[in-house]
Amino acid sequence: MSYLEYHAKSTPTGLRKVLHLNWGLTLLLATVSSVGFLMLYSVAGGSFSPWVEPQVKRFALGLGVMFVVAMIPIWFWRNISVVAYLGSLALLVAVELFGTVGMGAQRWIDIGFMRLQPSEVTKIALVMLLAAYYDWLPAEKTSRPLWVLLPVALILIPTALVLKQPDLGTSILLMAAGGGVMFLAGVHWAYFVAVIAAGVGLVSAVFQSRGTDWQLLKDYQFRRIDTFLDPSQDPLGAGYHITQSKIALGSGGWSGRGFMQGTQSRLNFLPEKHTDFIFTTLAEEFGFIGGVTLLSIYMLIIVFCIASAIAAKDRFSSLVIMGIAITFFLFFAVNMSMVMGLAPVVGVPLPMVSYGGSAMLVLLGAFGIVQSAHIHRPRQASR
Repeated sequence: MSYLEYHAKSTPTGLRKVLHLNWGLTLLLATVSSVGFLMLYSVAGGSFSPWVEPQVKRFALGLGVMFVVAMIPIWFWRNISVVAYLGSLALLVAVELFGTVGMGAQRWIDIGFMRLQPSEVTKIALVMLLAAYYDWLPAEKTSRPLWVLLPVALILIPTALVLKQPDLGTSILLMAAGGGVMFLAGVHWAYFVAVIAAGVGLVSAVFQSRGTDWQLLKDYQFRRIDTFLDPSQDPLGAGYHITQSKIALGSGGWSGRGFMQGTQSRLNFLPEKHTDFIFTTLAEEFGFIGGVTLLSIYMLIIVFCIASAIAAKDRFSSLVIMGIAITFFLFFAVNMSMVMGLAPVVGVPLPMVSYGGSAMLVLLGAFGIVQSAHIHRPRQASR
């Protein structure tokens, strides 16, 4: 039986597709987004402008995108994975040629109604291509060196383009998500040990390169590392972000100061309070309980994805769902670690909560693929 025949068999049609949507996952995504609206309303001082209103519109658009993507059979997304990957590379090149500069980096393309960040598209396109690759590749070839080098190259090409913008955070996420898909596909663990050893060597080389003609990172990236290791070195300069973030986190205590009562955000001590550091606003206003509640919702979304991946009947669906789950996990894990001082500040937004259009639209589109796999898997009861 061919791939198309397999997926054509016993899959729902018409209205039944809507009934087969994973409504639990949809509700969780809406809940997380609503938390974002609430926090953006708070950091704006009790106003729907300038952040809540456009964010709500983006969510509505993203939800529509998710439903449209979900209605399209999963085999279609498998078949266009190469096109999606090449298109994302073209967008990354376009950023390099005529992208918009912001905060010292060239990461966006102005498309009129919003600024598109192609690196967000690349995260999902890469997962799609790797899932399609391992679905096509016979299992016995998965760990052979030649067949391992190709996906490694597919990961490194967009990583290099993103790193050049420069965007260290997204580069790390691309490599981590790509490596996660390779591991789940069955690539032998020895390759990952070798990569970890090489990573340790690279970190050593990065520190050795500081101040030389062949310096591997930008000066501001080194300052972020210094700040991570010891924020007190420059509490009013490079260490200001993380110092204020820790103050906000600590002042929230167990139950928080109350909605719109956070002093760090209300008095503008907290930088980037509507984007990268929005979690600290939530923790200050709703405390440890609020932070753990949001983390629990995130983990429930991951659980729903894992359940869908296990229920999927083909390799592509399982891998693409898990790849999207890994990407989503890395988003919130890196952001929360960053604002708590457990990881360097690398500019990764809190998914579905931080203000921004590209990340929200791309994530909802990605969850549309998860929904597509869930809807179109063959069901025994449909015979």
